[in-house]
Amino acid sequence: MGEPQVRAGDRYARELERHLTWLDTFTTTALGVLAAASGIYTYLGVRALLDDPGIWTTFAALAYSIAVSVGIFVFWSYMMRLLPAVRSGASRIGLLLTMALGCVAIIAMSSWLNAAALAGSAAVEQHMATTTQRYQAALERANANAVAGQSLARDVARVRQSFTDLSEQEAGGNLSGFSGRGAVFRVLTQKGSELQALEDQLNGVAEPIARAFADGNATLSRMRDLGVAAGPIGDRTVSFSEEAVNLSGLIAQLRQLNPAPLVDRAAQDLRDAVLVPELDGSSAETRAGQSSTITSVLDLVDQRANTLAEAAAAVIALPQPEETVYTPVSAADAIIMYRGNFIPAWAGAIAIDLLPAVLVFILMVVQAAIRSGRGEDITDDTMTVGELRAALAAAEVLRAADRPAPPVSEARAVLIRPTE
Repeated sequence: MGEPQVRAGDRYARELERHLTWLDTFTTTALGVLAAASGIYTYLGVRALLDDPGIWTTFAALAYSIAVSVGIFVFWSYMMRLLPAVRSGASRIGLLLTMALGCVAIIAMSSWLNAAALAGSAAVEQHMATTTQRYQAALERANANAVAGQSLARDVARVRQSFTDLSEQEAGGNLSGFSGRGAVFRVLTQKGSELQALEDQLNGVAEPIARAFADGNATLSRMRDLGVAAGPIGDRTVSFSEEAVNLSGLIAQLRQLNPAPLVDRAAQDLRDAVLVPELDGSSAETRAGQSSTITSVLDLVDQRANTLAEAAAAVIALPQPEETVYTPVSAADAIIMYRGNFIPAWAGAIAIDLLPAVLVFILMVVQAAIRSGRGEDITDDTMTVGELRAALAAAEVLRAADRPAPPVSEARAVLIRPTE
């Protein structure tokens, strides 16, 4: 039973060796094609990374891509020849660790550039789209804050109307008890005039706020168009940067148009800046009534000022728009920044570099199967026909070398006989 099993194992091993011999005829060529393809995409990635279109830039990118192709070809050639051939566990672990380190080096020097060549333009467009969304959020927030500040005009109008009503009541003698336009009336009209001026300022910013917001939306529309338009990505990036600068100016303008800080300062002035006129009552009783009414009016002014200050503080406390600045990025940088959105491109870029690792593992399995089928002892009947012919030829040469030379007389007779 032992001998037939050995012969079957030899036949199995010999069959696998024939397959490997046939596969070796084009494996090197295939490996070279993969290395060359990786080098081409690496060249495109390097050219996208280097903005200078000069001859030296082209030469540098070409030299780098050639070095990458050669490195990939040599590395995987070593792995495909040596790793399946070693037998000890320590040697296999050492070469596997070496292969892992080489794979990391290949990804670092080639794969990310391949991904940049495959999806670099799409990654830059993704960066533009993301930046546009941030600018839109900042514009809407700045506009909302400005509109909230402008809406304080209603609070100011309500307070102003209250002073206007009180001044009318004072003119009829319903406050101090003495009709006319005396000291109390002048205090009320003074504060009413201040609030009227503030209300006019708040109403005056409504149109600039609306115009700035409309201009910002138009700029955002142009930025979106640039993100999806046809044409070279470099030219679109330049135009996008210009639009981003314009939009930043509009957002800053909206922040400046927000009148909430103005209302806060006006409320402080309404409370503190009070010019009390001289009491003009004709009698002491009249002047005492005017003084008491003015004191009540000042308390009312303080209350109304606190109300306006609280309303202004609530608007000022609203979240401010995020500081957004567009920073142009290269295709290689963009593919790293937005790598999660381009997993297929990364997978293809890495696969073209690390596909030979699959071949290495296949060879390891096949070589192990050959050694298992043939066994540790090499028998004489495992020689091929070619090997047998070479062995017979070598044996014939050795026998000819060991055969004694003929005597001189016989050799001379042999040389003379044909001439007779």
